[in-house]
Amino acid sequence: MSGATSFSELTTLRVGGPIGRLVTATTQRDLVDLATGAWSSDDPWLALGGGSNLLVGDEGFDGTVIRVATKGIEVLPRSGEGDDVARLRVQAGEVWDDLVAWTVEHGYSGLEALSGIPGSVGAAPVQNIGAYGQELASTLVAIEFLDEGAERPRRMTADELELGYRTSVLKQGLRGIVVSVELELHDTASEFAVLGEAPGQPIAYAQLAGALNVQLGDRVPIARVRETVLALRASKGMVLDADDPDSVSAGSFFTNPIVTERTARAMPADAPRWYLEPDEPDEVTPLSTIASGTPLDAFLELQAELEASDTEAPAEAAGPGPLVKLSAAWLIEHSGITRGFALPGSRAAISSKHTLALTNRGDASADELAQLARFVQQRVQAEFGIVLRPEPVLVGIEL
Repeated sequence: MSGATSFSELTTLRVGGPIGRLVTATTQRDLVDLATGAWSSDDPWLALGGGSNLLVGDEGFDGTVIRVATKGIEVLPRSGEGDDVARLRVQAGEVWDDLVAWTVEHGYSGLEALSGIPGSVGAAPVQNIGAYGQELASTLVAIEFLDEGAERPRRMTADELELGYRTSVLKQGLRGIVVSVELELHDTASEFAVLGEAPGQPIAYAQLAGALNVQLGDRVPIARVRETVLALRASKGMVLDADDPDSVSAGSFFTNPIVTERTARAMPADAPRWYLEPDEPDEVTPLSTIASGTPLDAFLELQAELEASDTEAPAEAAGPGPLVKLSAAWLIEHSGITRGFALPGSRAAISSKHTLALTNRGDASADELAQLARFVQQRVQAEFGIVLRPEPVLVGIEL
């Protein structure tokens, strides 16, 4: 693969080895033809969008990489949903933040809090992107999906995708390529005619409400929400910026762990936690099993005391109970890892603005980033017994 295009040229982490064969699809027909052509051989294949949620090993990928660069935003005919409902069909290769900017410009609300998220539209449903109180799941109607080995795309509804916290059936092993997404947004035209502004969806995230100086549940003009979200993300190095070395990352590298209420009760009192709705299909992160003599001893003793004092029915009979989301950033910081931390001699480091981001500080290797990620996992596991799970897709890398 000497002289081939490298993943370091096509990903926001700027790491990853050479690509065996790179092909680019600029139309939906191209995408189907290139995909079916790749599948007709026994060689491995990989679909690539914006490269913002991908960590590829230094050895690269000896197969076909299909770069999805299709474009198009189509406003679909209204079909009885009401004058305030707008449906869009968006091609998978559109840049996600360009789509958000387009919806704000046209007065459609529902995506404004997802401003600044890097990557392509086709990648959005794979992990059900979300930020500042909004998730794609709240606006996604369906996708066009080309199953591996198929000759034409099929329509999959949002329910069929089994969207959860940063997950879906697409992330859990369904092989194929997202061709387009269909969204249902709120058309603010009638409100704009009366109010002279286009109000967004109710603010559902405390930090965003504070930055806007409003209360949770208030509605704020979508342009102002977008501007504020972009500023918040930039302050954390989470907006791509050639002048900001902290943005040379894959965004949040670890997902916030989901644990049982019992596990959450054993956490330090000041550990942030959020109770999930009963129907949220999230995956529980169990306590790890660690031998005696580690820094986790005191925590395990507390956990044992809580379990011993529990007079309710056994867990098998009572069910898992409420699930609780913990803050991965808090866990990392309180395991002793500070912003800007780097292993000795490594060119990979924790962002100087946010402990959830792993950054390439200049010609880092994928192995250096993986070593740092493992160290973070080990520290959090040793201190709290929680196993952090990586958010990016890993190719040729194991954590």
